[in-house]
Amino acid sequence: MRTISWDSKTPAVRIIDQRRLPADLVIIDLHNPQEVAASIRQMAVRGAPAIGATAAFGLALAGQLSTAGSAQGLWDDLEAAATLLRDARPTATNLGWALDRLLQTAHDSLEKGPQTMRRRLVEEAQKLADEDVEVNRRIGQHGADLINDGATVLHHCNTGALATVDYGTALGVIRTAHDQGKRVHVLVDETRPRLQGARLTAWELDQYGISYEIITDNAAGYFLHSGQVATVLVGADRVASNGDVANKIGTYMLALASNDNDVPFYCAVPTSTIDLSLPSGETIPIEERDPAEVLDLQRQGQPIAPDGSRARNPAFDITPSRLITAFITEIGVLHPPYPTSLSRAVKEAQRT
Repeated sequence: MRTISWDSKTPAVRIIDQRRLPADLVIIDLHNPQEVAASIRQMAVRGAPAIGATAAFGLALAGQLSTAGSAQGLWDDLEAAATLLRDARPTATNLGWALDRLLQTAHDSLEKGPQTMRRRLVEEAQKLADEDVEVNRRIGQHGADLINDGATVLHHCNTGALATVDYGTALGVIRTAHDQGKRVHVLVDETRPRLQGARLTAWELDQYGISYEIITDNAAGYFLHSGQVATVLVGADRVASNGDVANKIGTYMLALASNDNDVPFYCAVPTSTIDLSLPSGETIPIEERDPAEVLDLQRQGQPIAPDGSRARNPAFDITPSRLITAFITEIGVLHPPYPTSLSRAVKEAQRT
């Protein structure tokens, strides 16, 4: 089952509602661009590649729903829908990348009329989704070579099939190593405050039959310092041209602890997550989410914080490139200097 798919009969964008996991596996249909944008904003769908594919199908859906009788009228409707979708979440580069790709497809078909534009949008969104699955499998193949038999891997957030169209990035590396017969054990940090590790990564590992244990986020340093971790694997929502990484909050602290204990710290990403237009991570926009995600946690039925407490809730942090051992991409494993290797990988991916 894919995390995101296209229902041509309705039409609708079909997704797994990740807010309901691990208790219930629920599939929901999104019937218009407003619902697609809300699903991204409310994290019914999440993970940079999954967000990109969902937005692509959302723009194709906007084309199907538009009543415009002319190519220019349809183009105006698509631009409005793209603005709505683009504003759903600011940090992940795949969102804008996917929308720009679909808009270019529509623009290239302007002279052929609105019906051709509508058809091409659906075809391109489906092509983007299919490519995501193939790219993830190639990332898994390249990354599995870095995992030894019997290794314990520490994993942050969720980077599996749920964070992509299918298969996964960093978790896809673990999955590939497992499929190769390697005995891999995963320490899954909870990833507070939304617990994507405990809720989603643990659920996926359970489906695959991969050995795992859940740890609190602040226990990672202990396991790294005590020599119980061979490798750390994370994904990313955006990578700047110098190799700085925006990823789920807590990644920076995990990278610092890995570096201090000489444990390799790998970042697994498709080249579509690399944003060569940004010189460094300092220019990556950081989403700050509702403080209620922090304050509304319950312990024994009671709120964990006093009434009237305030909270800050940045969803991402920036990990400097100096802390990253290598990037695992569909092109291969990339080493420093990152301005050179990242640029080369993006150009090679665009040629294939």
